[in-house]
Amino acid sequence: MSAAVAKVAVVGCGISGAVCASLLAGKGISVTVFDSGRGPGGRMSQRRESSDNGDLLFDHGAPYFSISNEEVMDAVSSWERMGLVAEWKENFGCFDVNIAKFVDLENDGQNKKKYVGVPGMNSICKALCYQPGIETKFQTTIGKLDWLEGRNSWLLSGSGGENLGHFDGVVASDKSLFSSAHTPLTGRPPPLDTTLIPELAVKLQDIPRHPCYALMLAFSEPLSQVPVKGFSFKNSKVLRHAFCDSSKPGRLLSSSNCECWVLHSTAEYAAGIISKTGIKKHTSAALIEIAEELFREFESTGLVSSRPFFMKAHRWGSAFPASSIGGEAMCLWDGDKRLAICGDFCVSPDVEGAVLSGMRAASKLSSLLSCL
Repeated sequence: MSAAVAKVAVVGCGISGAVCASLLAGKGISVTVFDSGRGPGGRMSQRRESSDNGDLLFDHGAPYFSISNEEVMDAVSSWERMGLVAEWKENFGCFDVNIAKFVDLENDGQNKKKYVGVPGMNSICKALCYQPGIETKFQTTIGKLDWLEGRNSWLLSGSGGENLGHFDGVVASDKSLFSSAHTPLTGRPPPLDTTLIPELAVKLQDIPRHPCYALMLAFSEPLSQVPVKGFSFKNSKVLRHAFCDSSKPGRLLSSSNCECWVLHSTAEYAAGIISKTGIKKHTSAALIEIAEELFREFESTGLVSSRPFFMKAHRWGSAFPASSIGGEAMCLWDGDKRLAICGDFCVSPDVEGAVLSGMRAASKLSSLLSCL
């Protein structure tokens, strides 16, 4: 191995996979990133939508992040120096639906700094995965991961059976690689045969997840009845959070008066919809109906005096993990197979947890590959 550069495949380019890929490349390892999406970001993706008022941008997944871990804070500080991250200096609140008023400011929002990617939440992933030493392959779905015992390497195949290359190690940060929850969407078993990793398979069997619907709204004028730029809903069975995307630093607006908001549903509401429809892809008509239902709940608060000129719903079917499976290692690791599994589901269901897991996965792989 010392005579040749080690090759690693990182599957999934959310923040966990992007951080891992960046650290591996920094160690001189050749990294290829695969992602089925059109670009990096995962739940930190930014959605671009067209309207009569011009293009609109929404952080429809993770709205912001806070940091308590020093190691992650060091990374965030470096991203801030690079202009990829900025502090979102706005007050947050809590709106009680029963009494129709804001009742207090959330402690977490007051005690911790809130950070956002600039000019979008996906800016961090973009910068990390396009570093020297990293090859990116988007719109590429992994169909199969085969461990070749004789070669001590992995062979990755695409969804159509095409050869995507041999790799000395694999980082799996995309839950669809091993989750049976995605089987109904493809009609095929998950790409990673977990019988190859029996000790990890038990932990991977059932990772509980919370579904969520995001509602993207754009208003011609600011919502003057809302005194904060982010808030939670109390006593609502439908809505959980609301965030004013256009108030974030570095956001470019098509109109100086335009205000863009992202609302997140409760997990209970989303689960109720999915229990009726299944996890198959929604029709456009179904998403329009869900968008109207979410907006009616928002409108009933009395905080909205006019209809938005843009409205669209998006389903996050299983993006929010409900528990952690990584333990003290903060990732899952099989040294014999040179396989690391990382993501927020290994640490905590937030950006900080995802970053930490990616760091630990990179450390495991780079340490092993440097000894071969």
